[in-house]
Amino acid sequence: MKKIVLTFGLIAGAILAGTFIATLPFHDAMSNDTAMVVGYTSMVLAFLLTFFGVRSYRDNVGGGTISFARAFAVGGLITLVASTCYVLTWEVMYFGGKSDYLEQYQVREVESMRKQGASEAEIAAKTAEMQQFAEMYKNPVINTAMTYMEPLPVGLVMTLVAAGILSRRRKDQAQLA
Repeated sequence: MKKIVLTFGLIAGAILAGTFIATLPFHDAMSNDTAMVVGYTSMVLAFLLTFFGVRSYRDNVGGGTISFARAFAVGGLITLVASTCYVLTWEVMYFGGKSDYLEQYQVREVESMRKQGASEAEIAAKTAEMQQFAEMYKNPVINTAMTYMEPLPVGLVMTLVAAGILSRRRKDQAQLA
């Protein structure tokens, strides 16, 4: 199982990290909405590998059968490996370089609020909230936990779908149940 999990997890993680690195130079030119669409689309594509990993495990290790629980475990581990690659890439980029991501995000958010006609009091409240978040985000533990919250839900949904589609018992076991 370890070989399958690492192989498919690292390939999915390379897709996640590669897309992140490839789009990073353009984050100033993209709107937040566009960046989210690109990011989550790449996550869905990367996490398609959970399906292929679970199928590989079922066919090569399970003799053509796999329970839902085992399929979910294999897919979940692939998701965890891929998400860890994504998080490590973010942590290196954020703490290793001169990241102005949060500052740029705050500027874009305030500009968006102004365009939507928000009052100065609303903008000031949002700015204070974002400053408090930025201070919390300097803590590597909080930063890591929040970064995991980006890919993990997508990966877990893909894992559920893969486990549901691919799980099956032997015909003789199914007839006994």
